[in-house]
Amino acid sequence: MAKNKSKLVYSTAPDWQNRPQEQDDEAPKKQGTVYLQRVTKGRGGKTVTLVKGLAGDLKRWKKELQQVCGAGGTVKESTVEIQGDHRQKIAEYLNQKGLKSKMAGG
Repeated sequence: MAKNKSKLVYSTAPDWQNRPQEQDDEAPKKQGTVYLQRVTKGRGGKTVTLVKGLAGDLKRWKKELQQVCGAGGTVKESTVEIQGDHRQKIAEYLNQKGLKSKMAGG
């Protein structure tokens, strides 16, 4: 069955019915294992926790993780960076959400 991609605004046909258009957006990625890594290289000695492998809206994840850790953070490429070493707090939070996480690196 072909999807109707017409953006019809008005019709004079007596049997016309306004049907909601189906979303053509790609299906959300299946959430796999999330990797938590502590990094200090190239950051002037400051510690940062990298959260890799999160699916979905990374800006929303960043905001939630910042609130959990009480720290600043950012999104770079497909990684969420949280200031400080908060791997344990983030692992517990993701576990409560039903996600698997693994500690990676030192």
